[in-house]
Amino acid sequence: IVFDLGGVLVGLDKQRCVDAFYKVGLDDIAYYVDEFRSEDLFHELEIGAIDEKEFCDRVREMTKKDIDDKGICWAWNQLLTEIHEKKIEKLLQLKDNYRLFLLSNTNPIHWNKCREDFFPYAGYGEGDYFERTFVSYKMHLIKPSEEIFEKMMQVGRMVPQETLFVDDSKANCKTAAELKVKTFNVVSNSDWTTDIDKILERYE
Repeated sequence: IVFDLGGVLVGLDKQRCVDAFYKVGLDDIAYYVDEFRSEDLFHELEIGAIDEKEFCDRVREMTKKDIDDKGICWAWNQLLTEIHEKKIEKLLQLKDNYRLFLLSNTNPIHWNKCREDFFPYAGYGEGDYFERTFVSYKMHLIKPSEEIFEKMMQVGRMVPQETLFVDDSKANCKTAAELKVKTFNVVSNSDWTTDIDKILERYE
């Protein structure tokens, strides 16, 4: 089973992130987030073309504001809310019978936040839930491209017809389905922990 991160495991709150950028005085960046614009700055961070330091430098250059890295990263991380313990417990339960993976379009700032603050639970951490994690900024690939799915399946030694992909994006699920992967398109920020059992039963 391959899980997406944002909107599936970790909750997302766009307005909280917009408000945070306004709070630290980065109005132009708040606009980017509010409009869901992913090109340029955010896209380059997500595909690993720039790192955290370069991202913060670019933010200061774009906005002409002298905000330190900590303030910029804090505001950007306000997009992420939590990983509900019910979902963590479901991962641990599923791991008893399935190989679990994570495939996410994410960046080093958000990924480190999740690893440090959201995945730790009852002595467990990110490495305890997943056999392997695949993140866009390390792979230099991004969903919904076929390449990122093909690379993941090759490295993870996955059989497409025996793989379930859980994501809140229709476009991402469409690409996975075209590659013969079974899909579960969940509603963003929803509780899918009960429904996934029904999906798995259907495919077995």
